[in-house]
Amino acid sequence: MAGRVLRRFGAALATLLAASILVWVMLMAAPTDPVEGILRARGILEPDPYQVAAMRTELGLDDPPVLRYLRWLAAWFHGDFGVSWKSGRPVAEEIAQRLPATALLTGVSMLMAVVASVLLGVTAASCHRRAWDTVVRVITLALVIVPSFLFGLLVLNTVVLRLKWGRVVADGTWLTVWWPALTLACGAIGYWSRVLRASVLEALSAPYLLVSRARGASLTRQVFVHALPNALPPWLTIVALGAAGLLGGAPIVEAVFTWPGVGAYTVQAISAGDAPVVLFYTMVAITTFIVVSLLTDVLVTVLDPRLRTPTAVAS
Repeated sequence: MAGRVLRRFGAALATLLAASILVWVMLMAAPTDPVEGILRARGILEPDPYQVAAMRTELGLDDPPVLRYLRWLAAWFHGDFGVSWKSGRPVAEEIAQRLPATALLTGVSMLMAVVASVLLGVTAASCHRRAWDTVVRVITLALVIVPSFLFGLLVLNTVVLRLKWGRVVADGTWLTVWWPALTLACGAIGYWSRVLRASVLEALSAPYLLVSRARGASLTRQVFVHALPNALPPWLTIVALGAAGLLGGAPIVEAVFTWPGVGAYTVQAISAGDAPVVLFYTMVAITTFIVVSLLTDVLVTVLDPRLRTPTAVAS
C-alpha cells in the first residue's frame, strides 16, 4: 500500500508541474498586452512610451519566457503569489478578502449535493423499474444536461424576480447563499445520484444477497445494510473529485448571482487581463483537484480491502 501511495504522490507532483507549465504558456501566449490596461487602472489614462517601458520592466515582461516562469515558480514556493496588475495589491490579500464567501458557497453547495444525491440515488435504486425510478432518472438527467449558468438565470428570472423568493444581488451571507448554492450543486446532484443508483443496483445483484432474500430480509435491510456499504467506495471517489470540481463552476455561478467571492473576482481578472490573479485561481483549483484525488485514492484503498491485495497494489 505504501508503494502505491508513493507512486500516486509522484504522479500528482508531475501532473501539477505539467499543469503549471501549460497554464503559464496559455496565459503568456494571449494576444493582448496588459501594460496599458494596468496603467489605466492605476489612473494613467494616456501613458507615454516611457511609462509603458517602465511598467514592462517592473513586471519583467521583457525577460525570456523560461526565466519568467522559473521566477514565478520560485516565488510560489516561497508563498509569494504576486501582485494584482489591476489593483497593485498582493494577490493573497485580494483572495483572502473574498475567500470566506466562496467557502460558504461551496460548503453549502456540497452539503446540498451530497444529501440530495443520496436521497435520489437510493430512492431510484429501491424503486428500480417503477415510476419513482423513472421520475428520478428524468430529473437527474435534466440536471446533468442543463448548464449551471442557464439554471442560474432561470432561478433569477422566475424565483427571485417574479416570485420574490430571495434577493437579486447576493451579499455573501447565509441569507442569500441558498439559490447560488443550489445552482452550483445541480450538476453534481444529477451526476452523483445516477452514479449512486448504478452502484446500489450493482450491489443488489450480487450473489450473496440471494441468501439474504431467501432468509426474508426486507428491501430496506438489503439496501441499507448490505448494498449501500458496498456501493459507497466508488461513489465516494466521484463525490470527492466532484467536490474539487465545484471550484471550476463557482466563477460562473458567482458571476450570475453577483456573489462577492473568489470566482467572480477571477472572472473580472480574466476580463482585465490580470494574469497573476488568473494564475493563482487556476493553480489553486488544479492543486485542489490533484490533492483531493490523491487523498481519495488513499481513502478508497483503506476502505476497500480488494485494493490492498498484491495484484491491486502492483497496478
